[in-house]
Amino acid sequence: MNIGAGSGSYEPTDLHVVPVEPSETMIRQRPGSLPPALLGTAEKLPLPAKSVDAALAVLAAHHWSDRSTAFAEIRRVARKRAVFFTHDPDASFGWLDDYFPGLAGMRYPRLAEFDELGGVTVEPVPIPADCTDGFTAAYWRRPEAYLDEAVRANMSTFALLDERAVADGAVRLAHDLADRTWHRRYARLVAFDELDVGYRLVVAALT
Repeated sequence: MNIGAGSGSYEPTDLHVVPVEPSETMIRQRPGSLPPALLGTAEKLPLPAKSVDAALAVLAAHHWSDRSTAFAEIRRVARKRAVFFTHDPDASFGWLDDYFPGLAGMRYPRLAEFDELGGVTVEPVPIPADCTDGFTAAYWRRPEAYLDEAVRANMSTFALLDERAVADGAVRLAHDLADRTWHRRYARLVAFDELDVGYRLVVAALT
């Protein structure tokens, strides 16, 4: 099952997937080529006990209102494992933290919280410089993208920050890009093809 499935961007197409999504609007946006989603939340999954092999949640756990309940539901429904793509709130978003402080700790679960699920492994997921997704640090080597309100509007982390703080950060970033301060300060990043900006793959064996 794919928890917080949204429009299905992260769903594997070579497996039988049961999408679960709390927003009827997002469910309506799913393409016809993907399986229809069930309306439900992580805290109350609309599936029988032990009915799926694995649970998947991509950048979703920080939206859950009660993670302990959600983890208990995952253990109830999934037989083998749970896989999460998340951000470590104790890690940095890189230079973004200098302009938009507070992003890193924004509701993301501490990695230790996943221990509720059983044996857990954690692996860093470096983000490529040409990442085409729109999550928070996807444009770490393309700072101009963060001046676009439409780009920021698609990032839930920015929506959760104080509007004034976001606006002030954007003004400072625009100034530093215009006079090349940003480029001088972060010149080393230009040589990187990928960067660890705190994203993690968490895999829990549901024993």
